[in-house]
Amino acid sequence: MLATRPETALIALLQQRRPWTVLTGAGISTGSGIPDYRDASGAWKRPAPVNFQDFMAQEHTRQRYWARSLVGWPVFSQARPNAAHAALAQLEQAGWVQAVITQNVDGLHQQAGSRNVVDLHGQLDEVVCMGCAQISARAAFQNRLLAANPDWGQHHASVAPDGDADLTGLDFSRFQVPPCPVCGGILKPHVVFYGENVPAQRKQYAMEQLAASQALLVVGSSLMVFSGLRFVHAAQQQGSLVAAINLGVTRADALLDCKLAMPCAEALQALVAALSAG
Repeated sequence: MLATRPETALIALLQQRRPWTVLTGAGISTGSGIPDYRDASGAWKRPAPVNFQDFMAQEHTRQRYWARSLVGWPVFSQARPNAAHAALAQLEQAGWVQAVITQNVDGLHQQAGSRNVVDLHGQLDEVVCMGCAQISARAAFQNRLLAANPDWGQHHASVAPDGDADLTGLDFSRFQVPPCPVCGGILKPHVVFYGENVPAQRKQYAMEQLAASQALLVVGSSLMVFSGLRFVHAAQQQGSLVAAINLGVTRADALLDCKLAMPCAEALQALVAALSAG
């Protein structure tokens, strides 16, 4: 069912199913200047993100990733929450939202004031060593990257969804990637790459939050990745309402009880206004 007025069908359904778990995707952060991955039909807008196996096995893949990340990080790290993030924080404070499960790695939900957030794919502001598991700040690693590659700080390009930049036509073979200062191992963003699995404990906690809810509200996600789609299936199995706010198609369109084809901020602000008014 396609609803065009957020104050009617969606609100009527959600008012009866309190609390909700909210699953967010890249579409909620576009208003903060971070681009999304897919177009309205669900197709990739750009080449697929880096693959975990390639990153670990191929030095040139790591060089390309970190060179692009060096250029993109200053823009990505300065992104701030938009009205959609703020609305979800308000809904949590009012008791409507049980938890926010996000597929994003930008940390904007926490910045906006949401407290019970499951970062399904981790956060980009940390770096992890694949040898000794040491975790360090991405901001500190930026300084090491610049020290090893001073000329690369002069490059500019549009930011990509993963916090790197759309650098093309450059020779990455001379780019120096500093190793782990503790063990000399490979350093990787502390996020789940394509080809990796979401940590079992994190996935279990997310499922527990869903089980404590009566509805799943998907916001700004095409659900093309199974790590997000699995929550739709789980919500259905437990008899919960499943609704979505998304401008394009989703992989779960046929399974939804209600869908709003609206910008995330506009729809969530309407929810806040209507529910605050009783």
